[in-house]
Amino acid sequence: MTLAPAEPDHATDEVPPTTEPGPSTTSSAPSHLEPVPSHLEPASSTPRDEREVRYFVEGMARLFADWGFPRMAGRVLMMLTVADERTLSAGELATRLAVSPAAISGAVRYLIQIGMVVREPVAGSRRDHYRLVHDTWHEATVTKLTVFQAVAVLADEGVRALGGPGTAAGARVAEMRDYYLFVQRELPALLARWTALKEGRTETGTTDADIATAR
Repeated sequence: MTLAPAEPDHATDEVPPTTEPGPSTTSSAPSHLEPVPSHLEPASSTPRDEREVRYFVEGMARLFADWGFPRMAGRVLMMLTVADERTLSAGELATRLAVSPAAISGAVRYLIQIGMVVREPVAGSRRDHYRLVHDTWHEATVTKLTVFQAVAVLADEGVRALGGPGTAAGARVAEMRDYYLFVQRELPALLARWTALKEGRTETGTTDADIATAR
């Protein structure tokens, strides 16, 4: 994921959690995710466990931070993801994450900048409310296609400046250029497959477990 310049995380604004530490999370993504067992019940059939939800939010935020994503932005992103409400105000986010409003302000500004969150007015409220964009992960990826093109163009200039792909340095930059050209060319088809899969799941009532076991 190509990221915009990070806003300060305001780590000092965070209030230490009062609950016991949750399950540990790894610092890097596994090379292969095991399919979800088909016998698992749909999530909607089990009661919401707020303690486990909080562990999930914090665990995902730590994982994103390991990948270079601002920690507070990751926490806000995941809190919006797990909220049953369509929108949350800055105050509600601050309360649920036990941080200051200033920390929320910087995080949502970053998330809006990279196209994952939008500010939305709410009738009867004078406070700012925020929600995820529709199909968040897909849209965030689409917005990066122009970035990939810009990287490829600049890398091509770098290859020429280094004397062409026949030099050691030129070959490394040429590989960088070719990789981003490849991603830019192939990604639209992959995103189209995701859209078709999502639409098919909606029409047929396919569950997440069905999709996972069909891989």
